[in-house]
Amino acid sequence: MTLIVQKFGGTSVADPEKILAAARKAIRAQQEGHQVVVVVSAMGHNTDLLIDLAHQVNDRPPAREMDMLLSTGEQVSVALFAMAVHGLGHKAVSLTGGQIGIFTDSSYTKARIRSISSDRMRRLLDEGNIVVAAGFQGIDDDFNITTLGRGGSDTTAVALAAVLQADACEIHTDVDGVYTTDPRQLPEARQMSCIGYDEMLELASLGASVMHNRSIEFAKKYHVPIHVRSSFSDTQGTMIVANSESASAPVCGAALTRNEARITVQGVPDKPGMIFQIFKRLADQKIAVDMIVQNIGQDDRADISFTVPREEFQPTLIAVQEAAGAIGATGITHDEQVAKVSVVGLGMAKQTGVARKMFRALADAKINIQMITTSEIKISVLVHRDESLQALRAVHQAFELPKRPADAVKWDVSSASHANGADVNAVVADLQSADMEQLLLEDISLADDQARVTIVGVPNQPGLAANIFDAVAAAGIFVDMIVQSYDGFQGETSISFTIPRDQFDICLKVMHELGTKFKFRRAHGSKDIAKLSVSGIGMRSHTSVAIGMFEVLASAGINVEMINTSELRVNVVVASGAGQKALACVQQRFDANLR
Repeated sequence: MTLIVQKFGGTSVADPEKILAAARKAIRAQQEGHQVVVVVSAMGHNTDLLIDLAHQVNDRPPAREMDMLLSTGEQVSVALFAMAVHGLGHKAVSLTGGQIGIFTDSSYTKARIRSISSDRMRRLLDEGNIVVAAGFQGIDDDFNITTLGRGGSDTTAVALAAVLQADACEIHTDVDGVYTTDPRQLPEARQMSCIGYDEMLELASLGASVMHNRSIEFAKKYHVPIHVRSSFSDTQGTMIVANSESASAPVCGAALTRNEARITVQGVPDKPGMIFQIFKRLADQKIAVDMIVQNIGQDDRADISFTVPREEFQPTLIAVQEAAGAIGATGITHDEQVAKVSVVGLGMAKQTGVARKMFRALADAKINIQMITTSEIKISVLVHRDESLQALRAVHQAFELPKRPADAVKWDVSSASHANGADVNAVVADLQSADMEQLLLEDISLADDQARVTIVGVPNQPGLAANIFDAVAAAGIFVDMIVQSYDGFQGETSISFTIPRDQFDICLKVMHELGTKFKFRRAHGSKDIAKLSVSGIGMRSHTSVAIGMFEVLASAGINVEMINTSELRVNVVVASGAGQKALACVQQRFDANLR
């Protein structure tokens, strides 16, 4: 008999009528021959009400007591859901996270799952029950109630699907599926039939609220197919699986992250350990850093720019001011009126010209780019917040995302296999005995065949990035990393990018020609670089990866020349002569986390 996990979010169980509608969906799935586990969130805005109550009695409620309080929201929902199933003439049993056997660490309000017992759920399912599980919660070794943080019910659902080896995990929500961008921002957004795990991870980290990134990490790690569909209709929805919707399309989606703030530390001494001292202070404050861009330094000093959520701006600024004073940086600039626009797609790893196309679309819309960072499957740019929606529409149209690709794959639940060729026994053993949310790295590698080109004193105006990469493409040069940092010097910026070493001379010649035309102050570069990359599952939720890399490289006396980051990868550029030593240091640091 097949098994399906269904998750219903807060809007899907917001009132008795919606609870009954969701219960009917669960009953229908059981009548179709499936065993059914339902994961339920708190009703509507119940969690917000509980948080408000807590702050009415204590301005700083203890984290343990907050978890005790917030967990009651899901307990109400599961009890009502089970009652609804009984009222409709079928059997159901509601269970809290502790009653299921979801064991977590003791990080209150943001706990991580360590293991899940499936025995009780299996027994209840075999007895003909619909099992109704409380999302968002578990217990630690001392039986304290813990909660999993934002998106915790999604995480619970995918984790239960993994441990039960479910045939599918259905995420019932208030939208029809996953779209090429947020349809509330662009009405022309198109629903996708399927999307790859890596693409969804990047989009989730960029604010695609339909799924939380931790749940996608679980799905990828344990090969769980996810079916995102509407709670209020029977439309097909979107499958989240290993493969992309289209093999030919370079980009599958675009995203806008509005509430960003940019901080630039200027004049950082260009020597080992400086970046570690900055980001160690932010890590100590539990501040989540998003884009990190370090460009090539001048006069033995470099500028480091990064973004944080706008609500984290003030504590970030305080921490950075302390760090800047400690390391002897010359200044700090910042801007709270910025937004990040990104495109994501597995296809861009195999196709050239994707960045150029994005930059040209923004140039044609007369939108200035303040920062750039790229990865194998994502390109992100920072723009002024007032121009962000226009920028999103420009790139969405440029990649023809409103149109369904001619080779678009049509997925259904029956075509998605849970284990995807994995050793089922090994997966179950891992789920029941190991730390389920442990950092899992897929690769630590060194590319020692690249060169770096840097353009200094680029006029900070729309179209310059597009002109640069149009010329690079016309010369047949393949570009890997692209980093544009914010200089703030006389309205100028600088751009660095890496290319194959054997194309260095021709690329530098092209840049010198462009410099005459577009008034760059200087174009220079180096053949003596190596790119060190760490990739894996959980890079964003496990913030220790980037800081760990910076720490071991600083301890080894290795200077970091360039940085860019994504949901799936951290890349740093070091001198070629230090490449093998850097690789060995990072491998030793993360050896236990390698797959």
